[in-house]
Amino acid sequence: MINVSVSILIAVVILILIIIIRCFRIVPQAHVFVIERLGSFRCEWQTGLHILVPFIDRIAGKVSLKEKVVDFKPQPVITKDNVTMQIDTVVFYQITDAKQYIYGVERPLDAIENLSATTLRNIIGEMELDATLTSRDVINTKITSILDQATDRWGIKVNRVELKNILPPREIQDAMEKQMKAERERREKILQAEGDKKSQILVAEGEKESQILRAQAKKEAQILEAEAEKQAMILRADAVKEQKILEATGEAQAIEMVQKALAESLVRLTQANPSEKVVQLKALESFAKAADGKATKIIIPSEIQGLAGLASSLKEIAGKDNQN
Repeated sequence: MINVSVSILIAVVILILIIIIRCFRIVPQAHVFVIERLGSFRCEWQTGLHILVPFIDRIAGKVSLKEKVVDFKPQPVITKDNVTMQIDTVVFYQITDAKQYIYGVERPLDAIENLSATTLRNIIGEMELDATLTSRDVINTKITSILDQATDRWGIKVNRVELKNILPPREIQDAMEKQMKAERERREKILQAEGDKKSQILVAEGEKESQILRAQAKKEAQILEAEAEKQAMILRADAVKEQKILEATGEAQAIEMVQKALAESLVRLTQANPSEKVVQLKALESFAKAADGKATKIIIPSEIQGLAGLASSLKEIAGKDNQN
């Protein structure tokens, strides 16, 4: 009996120690514990050490305040132009009110998933295929705003929603690939045409510059040639001028010397006081010089005619003497 009592006492002590130990709870960083007392909400425990009243208080939920990421499976949606696509979303959310999160909604993740799917269908249903593929930012912003407003009463804040994948039907993808291929070929042809155009422009500009340079070189050569010809003509004209000046100077000096000699001869003749016959003889010599010219008619003065007769007589006498 004593041994049984001791065993029961030890068990009771151990149980009491376990209960006392479990009354002390530590709340980690970025977590909140929701506490109920006798089945109703009592308080929220923040980070630190807390004491739980046994059999009266209980932890209704442990809530993490960290931002969470949930990747929902693809949802079928239909665009305005009746194209069915598969779109999967990624939701970034954070719990801001632990009490509302525990008591506000059952299975909050399922609620967010269904809400995002219905919101996505409403938004995509108002857009055509091309707009859907090119308006990710617009769709993300609209879904984020609607989900954040709807989940506010659940103590959840939706920070961001992203469209992870947009998968149109296979035939649409094939058509888009063909369209993109045609667009790339068109751009390639445009770029090639622009390159050819620029190349032709550069070639034409180079030919133009070459022709301009050749014309300028030819012009400068002609100018230099004309200047050289001009200088040569000037030099030749100067030489002719100098030659004529020298010839004129020589003729003038010769005439001057002749005139001086004639004047001196007249002076000497005057000083010699010649007789009339000497004068007539000089006149006859002058007449002989005049007769040597090309004149067809000669007017002989009367004085010279007498001298001519005298000369003929003298010639006949001289001839007879030679015969004898």
